[in-house]
Amino acid sequence: MSLSTNILAIVGRPNVGKSALFNRIVGRRISIVHEQAGVTRDRVSAVARWEGKTFEVVDTGGIAFLDEEKTRDVIAAATRRQAELAIEMASAIILVVDVTAGVTPLDREIARKLHASGKPVFLAVNKVDNEVRARAVCEFAELGFDPPFPIAAIHGLGVGALVAAATKDFVAGNLAEPAPAMRLAILGRPNVGKSSLVNCILQSERTIVSDIPGTTRDSVDVPFTFGGRQYVLVDTAGLRHRRKIRSPVDQFGLLRAERSLRECDVAVLVIDARDGVTEQDKKIAGQIFEQNRPCLVLVNKWDLAEEQERRARGKFREEYLKAVQQELFFLDWAPVVFASAKTGKNVLDLFRQVTRIEKEMNRRVDTPELNRVLSEALQSYPPPVVDGRRFKVYYAFQKPCAPPAFVLFVNETRCLTPHYERFLAKRIRSVWGFAGCPVRFLLRPRERRRFVPGASEKKLASGKDFS
Repeated sequence: MSLSTNILAIVGRPNVGKSALFNRIVGRRISIVHEQAGVTRDRVSAVARWEGKTFEVVDTGGIAFLDEEKTRDVIAAATRRQAELAIEMASAIILVVDVTAGVTPLDREIARKLHASGKPVFLAVNKVDNEVRARAVCEFAELGFDPPFPIAAIHGLGVGALVAAATKDFVAGNLAEPAPAMRLAILGRPNVGKSSLVNCILQSERTIVSDIPGTTRDSVDVPFTFGGRQYVLVDTAGLRHRRKIRSPVDQFGLLRAERSLRECDVAVLVIDARDGVTEQDKKIAGQIFEQNRPCLVLVNKWDLAEEQERRARGKFREEYLKAVQQELFFLDWAPVVFASAKTGKNVLDLFRQVTRIEKEMNRRVDTPELNRVLSEALQSYPPPVVDGRRFKVYYAFQKPCAPPAFVLFVNETRCLTPHYERFLAKRIRSVWGFAGCPVRFLLRPRERRRFVPGASEKKLASGKDFS
């Protein structure tokens, strides 16, 4: 779903600087920029504002060929199709060429296709950063787009004039983005079906799907509406062990995926039903836990397990669920959805669970009731002694934030062991739920007061020590 009726698409062959121009127009680094050809594969889009106009900018993968019969490379073919979809949707198109390479046969092929589209096309001759290169711009006139715009996207030279011309007929006015959309980061190891899941939800070929691990190299944001609620689906590169990262591009993709996790509202951990929970799945789940992100687990390719489910008369799913929760015991509060991106079965259950998680994220707990529950927990199962001292809680309240966090005024922060912290979190969940949400404790140590002769020691705000 586009956030604006004005769409500016950037196209061209590989490694001419399309992503650098995209980042320059939107004003921030979104697409990965690298000298290696073919880094961008999926369509990457963002909203830009320029001289009072708001529009969507779409960065496309490099078009390496135009004739389907000229290649057996499925990734290159899919990248070309993504670029063609961007051209079809666009209100205006920027064709980027490289002044240092001159006019290539592929530039001519792409230019012919763009002429046939009937769309307004603006020729950007990139990497023009000195007088010698500036004199070579005129040779690109043979492509039939007049006038050519000499630019240096990395430095921002000439970009203003190019964008002003390309957006001249765009509708003016501040077409502001809708209310903040909920960001869903689709996470998982390579080849578990993350891109297939995104495409299934959108019911279109929005991201490239292939059996080749590592097909998605960058995080791709896709605006989407379901049930009147605005979402952004973030299709991320497969998270793998850093020792298996073999190129700077894969390293950038990993960093982007990790950033997508930090910035998301809900993390969707996708695992492969055939493999169960692997060691890499556990590591990704560990990152979700460490970042304190709300989460749900989606078991993809469940259609392949349906025969076993029929034979077990429903018990197979129940046993599988127990196994997932045991392996991911630190995320046992995350809902689990069994679905198939290939058939679409149960995929929309994902959004029903996300709606539930959003409600739980904003649940507020009454302070007296919270203190009562913690008091009973501390009395029923006393905390362990650490260095001769036992953990005590004097007062607690919920901090107004999401996901939920509880401030505890305590005697010693170091006396709260991880095991006992999990116990307190489970006790809170048993009363208030918080399904899909991490429960955090923010510890505030009791201030040591200097003894004043004749004065009675004052208690904290609660006036009560209930440990």
